[in-house]
Amino acid sequence: MNKLNDKIGHFPRQLEDESIYIMREVAAQFERPALLFSGGKDSITLVRLAQKAFYPGKIPFPLVHIDTGHNFPETIEFRDWLAKETGAELIVRYVQDSIDQGKAKEESGKYASRNVLQTVTLLDTIEEFKFDACIGGARRDEEKARAKERIFSVRDDFGQWDAKRQRPELFDMLNGRIAVGENVRVFPISNWTELDVWNYIKEENMEIPSIYFSHKRQVIERDGMLWADSEHLNKEADEIPFEATVRFRTVGDMTCTAAVASEASEIDVIIEEILSAEISERGARIDDKRSEAAMEKRKQQGYF
Repeated sequence: MNKLNDKIGHFPRQLEDESIYIMREVAAQFERPALLFSGGKDSITLVRLAQKAFYPGKIPFPLVHIDTGHNFPETIEFRDWLAKETGAELIVRYVQDSIDQGKAKEESGKYASRNVLQTVTLLDTIEEFKFDACIGGARRDEEKARAKERIFSVRDDFGQWDAKRQRPELFDMLNGRIAVGENVRVFPISNWTELDVWNYIKEENMEIPSIYFSHKRQVIERDGMLWADSEHLNKEADEIPFEATVRFRTVGDMTCTAAVASEASEIDVIIEEILSAEISERGARIDDKRSEAAMEKRKQQGYF
């Protein structure tokens, strides 16, 4: 067996043990935790880990989705299916409501997106339900700002993050003590890689949205990348939609997530693509390219 095949379907189970431990620590240390659910592969992985952590009981906290209104339809369909399949409580709050209330302002122009506007709706949702811990699927290998965060990452009473005020952290000493008004963002799969996630999905035989697999789709070419054609995308006159065979490595809004040309219709082939890829997973996320420190600035403002 060659080295490539050795990496397909090989998931280090100590990572699962660590993540389950973290999930149980959240339930033990916090009064009102929630799992932030995007419908992407990482948050789907979190749901499976939560199921295992609390089996045979139900997941003891709600799934919370901040819906921008610009999501891929396949993602929303999968979100609703998974909540029903697992019996988990699903809470959905809408960016459109924040816009209608004058709390957020719609962007304009070629690269307009609601990605940044999610922060307003998220912070309002945390306040509405008094969540003291929000679990998310960010991983350290994705982006340099995410690599700075601890597994328990404290936010102040304005929901903001300060990279200079990180707590020392050992794996078996997760410090969940917070002051009144503060809350914690928790990252159980922080130490996983993209490859780990895909191997886990394979070994666990997990369902995921169809857009992760190769399919034919109307796209436009912009900045050397393939963007899904949609009514939410502000197209220029020369950006003519055409059909291509693509898949998505990461799933965000239709306005900020590019596809990759691919014939990978099976997980093993996707893993082979990841192993030979020359750009990172978030290299197709346009929202990360707004500035060198785009993600860190959004985190400082309260973004997940």
